[in-house]
Amino acid sequence: MKELYNGFKNKCSIPRVLLVDPTSNCNLKCKGCWSQDYESGHNISYEKFDDILNQAEKLGIMDCLMTGGEPLLRKEDILKLCKKHNKMTFGAFTNATLIDDEFADEMAELGNLNVFISIEGTKEETDFRRGMGVYDKAIKAMDILRSRNIGFAFSACYHSNNYKTIASDEFLDHMRKKGAWFGWLFQYIPVGSDADTSLVCTAEQRAYVQEKVRDYCIKHDYVIVDFWNNGHLCFGCLGAGAGFAHINAKGDVEPCAFCHYSDSNIHDISLAEALRSKFFTTFRDAQPFSQNPLRPCPLIDNPQAIIDVVNAGGAKSTHMANPESPEHLAEKSYERAIEWEALSEELFKKMPEHNQKNFPLFLKYLAFKKGITDGRRKKI
Repeated sequence: MKELYNGFKNKCSIPRVLLVDPTSNCNLKCKGCWSQDYESGHNISYEKFDDILNQAEKLGIMDCLMTGGEPLLRKEDILKLCKKHNKMTFGAFTNATLIDDEFADEMAELGNLNVFISIEGTKEETDFRRGMGVYDKAIKAMDILRSRNIGFAFSACYHSNNYKTIASDEFLDHMRKKGAWFGWLFQYIPVGSDADTSLVCTAEQRAYVQEKVRDYCIKHDYVIVDFWNNGHLCFGCLGAGAGFAHINAKGDVEPCAFCHYSDSNIHDISLAEALRSKFFTTFRDAQPFSQNPLRPCPLIDNPQAIIDVVNAGGAKSTHMANPESPEHLAEKSYERAIEWEALSEELFKKMPEHNQKNFPLFLKYLAFKKGITDGRRKKI
């Protein structure tokens, strides 16, 4: 009800979570990562970050997740902001190489900052993509946090080379034993000029992960968040303020951390104005991007959709150093999207009856929500 009230009051959809890149810089050079396409040296100043959080709180957004770049390159500012905004909860997706005893002690004292530690599977798989020695540093960081009873999660990007490892009982058991309270799974998305399309999962590989992870979570009563394969649980795409919004280190306000297009910058307009922008409104109007919740994403499941909403919404590429047109991005996803469309229909029909019935009910709720948020603004 609070979500609906906030949206009604502000005449737009207010996200539950705000994602912010404190910096575009990173201390690693992971294979296929879009951060290498970004211009280095962009940072959201402490003062601007503080202002963004003040705006978020006034809108009713009480959760902030930090991405990057490597957010912990700004850990001193992050700690100060967490202390100042102590009614909010914070999380940072991190490669964990900068987590030490001193930082963990300060986290423990704060109590409102968690970290999500990136790992690619085994030592060999992690070091292959992230660099030699990174796996050991990530595991050491987990030990440091667990010794202080600090909540953390693991964050794994699965692709064609490691998908079986990521979905294996051995890997997931290991993460639980290391103390991860839950897990994030992200498919490799071929964003940016440096994207390695050979890492994109086939439809069969994606289905394998979906089935194995689902069974593991049921068996062990464990939570693993995979937005692409759990569209039936999160009810489709959550971007552009439907569930979250993303601000990159240059201040561009984007639908999500993977969708690098925008028509608004937080240095020029307020957060509320950005959420009501033409691009965000166009994006939300197009949601859901499929009647099958297992095909929620306009980037990899419905690539024509990202072309349509970017062009209709007047958005520009925010891929700073190497701008990428939506047509170029979509071209890398068409083949896999066609494969997944057929297989995902079969998978959805095999789902429990309540999952199949819940999504049509959600679509009615979504239509109602649009009517009392964006719809109120359009009538004026």
